[in-house]
Amino acid sequence: MSAATRVAHPTLPGLLLAPGEQLEDRAESWQVRSSETPYASAFVDVVLDQVETPEGGTINRTTVRHDDAVGVVALDDQGRVLLLEQYRHPVRERLVELPAGLLDIEGESAADAAARELAEETDLVASEWSHLVTLRSSPGFTDERVEVYLAQGLEAVADDARTERLDEEADMTSVWVPLGDAVAAVLDGRITDALTVAGLLACQVRAHGDTSA
Repeated sequence: MSAATRVAHPTLPGLLLAPGEQLEDRAESWQVRSSETPYASAFVDVVLDQVETPEGGTINRTTVRHDDAVGVVALDDQGRVLLLEQYRHPVRERLVELPAGLLDIEGESAADAAARELAEETDLVASEWSHLVTLRSSPGFTDERVEVYLAQGLEAVADDARTERLDEEADMTSVWVPLGDAVAAVLDGRITDALTVAGLLACQVRAHGDTSA
């Protein structure tokens, strides 16, 4: 439904959704007058665009192009979620995170990547999978899109099939926490990773069967 059918809020700035209008992101692309890529690597590209606004002006915008990613909420039969403690150099902190990784294998689906990352980072496989939430990490500067899945029916990977973890991942610690305690840590500001925040809150909503909030 067209935004033109919306009406003003009766007392505050802003518009009200039109009757029957669904709230959702919409595809839109402003004209790019020029573009250059001053930095490119196997991990990220940095793109500088000169963009034309609808009013006819121009703005300069920097985009970090990055592979899409996946995250996994691994939930055991007692309602405990597996979290990883991992050093993140850009923020100089050891963050609490969900198992996660990049869609960096040609032709691999997000669901398959989630299963691969779960096995590689946690030595777990799951028999039950469902999609939880989609998020944009930080759309003001990067195009990364993240799909987060719920994994249940968990079993350990055989010792001889486990992945050797390297670099920061070699120093990760895994810990099982009741889902409610993890959510409380999010709301208290003790867990701040965006993917992890979104995944845990989505799982909590799913667990309570309420998507109206």
